Amino acid sequence: MKNLLLTLLVLFPTLIFSQTKSTQNHPALTTGTPESAGMSSERLANIDRICHEAIEAGDVPGMVVLVARKGKIVYHKAFGESDVKEGKKFQTNDIFRIASQTKAITSTAVMMLWEEGHFRLDDPISKWIPEFKNPRVLTRFNYSDTTYTSEPAKREITIRHLLTHTSGIGYGPIDRDESFQILYAQAGIEAMTSMNGLTTKENIINLAKMPLHFHPGDEYSYSMSLDVLGYFVEIISGMPFDQFLKTRIFDPLGMKDTYFYLPGDKGSRLIALQVLGESGWMPMERVGNTDSNFPITGSKTLFAGGGGLSSTTSDYATFLQMYLNGGELNGVRLLSRTTIQSMMGNQIGDLWGDRGSYHGLGFEVVDAKGQDQGGRGSTGTFSWGGAFNTQYFADPEEEIIGLIFKQTLGQRSDKTNWQFKQIVFSSVDD
Repeated sequence: MKNLLLTLLVLFPTLIFSQTKSTQNHPALTTGTPESAGMSSERLANIDRICHEAIEAGDVPGMVVLVARKGKIVYHKAFGESDVKEGKKFQTNDIFRIASQTKAITSTAVMMLWEEGHFRLDDPISKWIPEFKNPRVLTRFNYSDTTYTSEPAKREITIRHLLTHTSGIGYGPIDRDESFQILYAQAGIEAMTSMNGLTTKENIINLAKMPLHFHPGDEYSYSMSLDVLGYFVEIISGMPFDQFLKTRIFDPLGMKDTYFYLPGDKGSRLIALQVLGESGWMPMERVGNTDSNFPITGSKTLFAGGGGLSSTTSDYATFLQMYLNGGELNGVRLLSRTTIQSMMGNQIGDLWGDRGSYHGLGFEVVDAKGQDQGGRGSTGTFSWGGAFNTQYFADPEEEIIGLIFKQTLGQRSDKTNWQFKQIVFSSVDD
């Protein structure tokens, strides 16, 4: 009884702030005609053309596409085959492995806890995960025996570093440096799921023992930083990460098809991960050392904040609509619009150079140059994608959301991502 009371006292601040009512009340996304939202049906029909052309060319086997504007879904269609071998057609309610699109949801969870005053963004992560204390930077790697030398990092890794991929942490099997691929594999670090019972905590503790690419804050390198933050959310909230997302984000927003591991009644809607081989598109049996059916299979003990979720176009559009609403949906506020304003600010300075966009807290954000380049949306448009060929963008100024979800690896050419954006923005007619 004493332990139960102690647990409740620890969780009490989190429980009372689990959701808050808002004076604003934007309804859930509804279906409408393009014209009712200031868009052209004729111009949006060009999406049909580019999708059919890509399938006929063998660039992709198919996709699901969604466009929403001003709170209305004005285009939602499925094209092609989700399993070419079985002749299974794509459906608009198919469930996709969204991989790195998980990162935006994890970032949202972090910022919800930040709003409650649990930490500052420039606090060192070692304050909560002491294994990250006194990080070291790789200086030399010996490929003959995989030994290496390192030097003390100039500074600690902060929560802001983790949110912006400026921590110096690597990315295992997809790392830009083969030496980090080797070290992470030897340490048994997983980037999506576990087939052998590895837990979220064990995975991150193993990760904390690895050297860094560079001194925290000095560079940008795509990484497992958001996986660290998934575990950090568990520590702060006292809840398993999957349960935190369900109770604090998915349930309040009505996202009923977003999970780390799919329940049995939804497994049939998970589409095959397809790879391009000599004879065309075929289901992929494994992704590295992971079963390609991992949202169904696996030990279900690892919740990868950087890439473990599966979802639908409708669910993810709902998540993005909450952002376009300034952090609220259905009268429930997840984030303040002032917090979102900070999240969409430039958090990495000039580390991306002059490319027309920058990294905020969880998203790539278009700047004035990117807007003027054309086809990328207005200044402030935010976006990201996933390793299995899923992409999204949301334009706050035009109130537009666009998602184009495929489920492929090894595509030789796929123009639909940039074509889709150009067509959507060219379809504004108000």
